[in-house]
Amino acid sequence: MLTNGERRRWIVGGGLALALMAALVLAAVVPLLVATAGGAEARSATFDTYIWRVTRFTLLQAGLSTLLSVALAIPVTSALARRRRFFGREWLVRLLAVPLGLPQIVATLGLLAVWGRQGLVNEALLAAGAGYPVSIYGLPGILLAHVFFNMPLAARLMLFEVERTPGEYWALAGQLSMRRSAVFRLIEWPAIARVLPGAAGLVFMLCATSFTIVLLIGGGPGATTIEVAIYQALRFDFDPPRAVVLGLFQIVLTGLVLVALKCLGGRAEHGGTSGRAVRRQEPDTALARTADGTAIALGAAFLLAPMAAIAVDGLRADLLRLLGEGAVWRAIGTSLAIAFVAGCLGVLLALVLAAARHAALPLAMRHASARAFCASTGAASSLILLVPPIVLGAGWFVALHGVTDVFALAPVVVVIINAMMALPFVVRVVEPALASHRARTGRLALSLGISGWRRMRLVDWPGLRRPLFVALAFAMALSLGDLGAIALFGGQGTTTLPYLLLQRMGSYRTADASGLALLLAIVCLALMTAGSLGTREEERPW
Repeated sequence: MLTNGERRRWIVGGGLALALMAALVLAAVVPLLVATAGGAEARSATFDTYIWRVTRFTLLQAGLSTLLSVALAIPVTSALARRRRFFGREWLVRLLAVPLGLPQIVATLGLLAVWGRQGLVNEALLAAGAGYPVSIYGLPGILLAHVFFNMPLAARLMLFEVERTPGEYWALAGQLSMRRSAVFRLIEWPAIARVLPGAAGLVFMLCATSFTIVLLIGGGPGATTIEVAIYQALRFDFDPPRAVVLGLFQIVLTGLVLVALKCLGGRAEHGGTSGRAVRRQEPDTALARTADGTAIALGAAFLLAPMAAIAVDGLRADLLRLLGEGAVWRAIGTSLAIAFVAGCLGVLLALVLAAARHAALPLAMRHASARAFCASTGAASSLILLVPPIVLGAGWFVALHGVTDVFALAPVVVVIINAMMALPFVVRVVEPALASHRARTGRLALSLGISGWRRMRLVDWPGLRRPLFVALAFAMALSLGDLGAIALFGGQGTTTLPYLLLQRMGSYRTADASGLALLLAIVCLALMTAGSLGTREEERPW
């Protein structure tokens, strides 16, 4: 419950936040549209065979990555759902969330250490006399990396839905002595199918907008996505017309995917149940235990091997020398400063949008304008999905070039892009926490006459402090590991830890790159761990 004054203030604040976000997006999109409409070079670039080839490859790798990630997630999900009690299960389920918070540049180094030309797999094959049959560069490497990041995400979403299955279902399956195949077909698969379209759409979106993975292991012009082509057009070829057309292609592509996700059916609800926890009772044979154990072991090894390689290679580096370099400390300081400011901005935007939407909901029943406002605040966090970071950066690069020193504004641009990049995850934490908090304390605060600043200080801050810190920690972890925006605007004046890592890789200083990767991974995972302490599963954005 809110007073009329509080309601008006939150709605006005939400309107200002929407206007700010719209202005930031339009400031990037409008220059792209203007350049396309007014430039013959941009119009002719639309029919460039290179652009169409890049677009086809973007769709191909995203489709294949989605298919592989979802297909491999299903047996892992089914095995974990059946094996509810074994040593390390809780940590293994938590491990499924680690790739989401691990910087892509760090994980890619780990994958290279395992699957690269001089990686563990090829060394084992060489020892067996098979030569070097595995090549991670090009499409196979892109698919491998995307599966590493997205298979755990899909498995986590599916496992959560399967474990929501009412206990009565399992009790009935036990009473009917249903075979394992029948249990999967009649109980597990319907639960998986409920989240499968949404999970597949999310994975496709993440793969279609992938930048760091393709930049590092794409393997040349034959394996380039739209976002990498935008970066190359601006930083290497300095071909703004081509970057403009590619940026518009990316917006159209992400827009179509978002529309498809919106059209997917809603989640089917279970009927009324007692809520009792019932142990699964389907027949358990040695063959079933072996199959489940194999699926779980292979999934765990696939995730753990690159992480272990990161740790081993990082510890082999001369960490003391790296920590004695001024460039490393400047990069760490710049990364933390950008991450903190971007995280605070993202949390503030999420809080204002969520509070404004909550304030306008009672009016939505009577006014169409209020319904439109609620829909706008709810969709605002998805703007970064429609206009990915590299497209935002390309638009601002085109707009600012010739007007001012583009690289001098790098910190401001990177902070804004990183804040908007984290917004979808931050909103997922802040909005449910705010709704629950207001439902618990709203009437009491109103009856006691506590409003305005006193309410925020005495009621809202104590109740929302923990979820806000969770959101801030995850937003900072995302910003720390981001390479998209800084790859366009970074330079000697603004160097973050991922950008420094990329520079060391480019100059073939692999030992230094491994040490920096370990430092970056430790900081990001520490932030994720600190954010998750004392929180429930549903409060986490991963």
